[in-house]
Amino acid sequence: MTAQVCLIITIALYLVMMIVVGIIFSKGNEDTGDFYLGGRKLGPFVTAMSAEASDMSSWLLMGIPGLAYISGLADPFWTILGLALGTYLNWLFVAKKVRKQTEILGAITVPEYFSKRFGDKKNILTCISALIIVVFFIPYTASGFAACGKLFNTLFGVNYLLAMVVSAIIIALYCTMGGFKAVCTTDLIQSICMTIALFIVILFGINQAGGLDAVIDNAKDLPGFFSITSVHDATTNSASPYSAITAISMLAWGLGYFGMPHILIRFMAIGDVNKIKTSRRVASVWVVISMAVALLIGIVGLGMSATGVIPTFTNTADSERVIIHIANLMSSYGLFPAIIAGLILAGILAATMSTADSQLLASASAISSDLIQTFFGKKLSDEVSVKVAKITVVLISVVAIFIARDPNSSVFSIVSFAWAGFGAAFGPVVLLALFWKRSTMAGALSGMITGAVVVFLWKYVISGLGGAFAIYELLPAFLLALIVNVIVSLCTKAPTEVVEKLSE
Repeated sequence: MTAQVCLIITIALYLVMMIVVGIIFSKGNEDTGDFYLGGRKLGPFVTAMSAEASDMSSWLLMGIPGLAYISGLADPFWTILGLALGTYLNWLFVAKKVRKQTEILGAITVPEYFSKRFGDKKNILTCISALIIVVFFIPYTASGFAACGKLFNTLFGVNYLLAMVVSAIIIALYCTMGGFKAVCTTDLIQSICMTIALFIVILFGINQAGGLDAVIDNAKDLPGFFSITSVHDATTNSASPYSAITAISMLAWGLGYFGMPHILIRFMAIGDVNKIKTSRRVASVWVVISMAVALLIGIVGLGMSATGVIPTFTNTADSERVIIHIANLMSSYGLFPAIIAGLILAGILAATMSTADSQLLASASAISSDLIQTFFGKKLSDEVSVKVAKITVVLISVVAIFIARDPNSSVFSIVSFAWAGFGAAFGPVVLLALFWKRSTMAGALSGMITGAVVVFLWKYVISGLGGAFAIYELLPAFLLALIVNVIVSLCTKAPTEVVEKLSE
């Protein structure tokens, strides 16, 4: 009972700290530029850690370890490699140009940037891209709320719906109070919590598994576990070939970065464009180390199962909870270990919340700013605009809670799908807008629609054919969207006036 009380108190203090951050930043959001973009005054370290924390979600602490535990090195290795490359290239080539162009054009949201970059007088690009954000982000936000509910339900037996609603209220509260600055500051705190959780779990787990040598020897005995060209099958204890197509499919996760609204918005918000190099280094190093350690947690967890200190898992759904089982085991060792276990569980919560808050704010900006004001032309004063934005955050939270109300629903499956949706719909548009002057409004619109539609078709129709078609939908959707964008752009007149303005 004492251990459980320590866990509850530690997590409660963490949640209170998030609300305090919202209160601190509740002043200074006089207009939507402050509320959605923090007045373009973010420091390089906050920018880097906020971008990566909002990107990783609970997949970092639960998904990667679970994947490594159940199938070995291949799947997580190729995925991590793709994400690491995507992170670095996005910061290297996209960040500075996005920051400069959005400031020149006066754009405070990604949809607004698209319309202004291509001289879209009717704001059709704003409308379509805002709708895409809403379609993919609201269920994505729901998955974050659901993760919080399931965490508390698993640990303490708290009613799932109650736990989820309370978590959603806390996230919505600091979002509405502090806006973008609060979200980025909490993301920084959450990234620190995630980092602490990762390293504590590794050290404790290795000790419980009998040392690093024992962990490695246990994994070596499993066919194909340490190979990146074959995959381990836990149910049959055998290895099967890992095809080049599958490896390329996993690498394609990195393409998603170029179209992620919540990451692009961080690029737009950095205060000093000359500090982007610092942000790039911080972000790249943190991503590589954190994902590598997360992978190692899966291997260590397998070693702990071999010694009997935690259960043995035979499917991905159960193996993803390995870090929770390790934290529970730690809490049984006394008062101080229970507090440390609470920090680990707060890290899992942080990973979820850091993504959910960014999605919530991005969805709110798409509705209140891009659709209501820009597309429908409802001009509002700064004061009213910020109030509308806050109300929108609350309404989106309610919708997300409704979507995630069933504890047995497979809400988590939307995460990779949403990643593919944004990567394919926005990625090619962003890259061509920044690096190809000939890209046009018609090309951007057709490419955007192609990317979003192909993601749906490939996921639910084409991938069912199997074989070479059973690849991650992001890769074919991204390539087709890019090709369509280029072809249509070449067949239409270039937006010379806007391009010349950006070239000044």
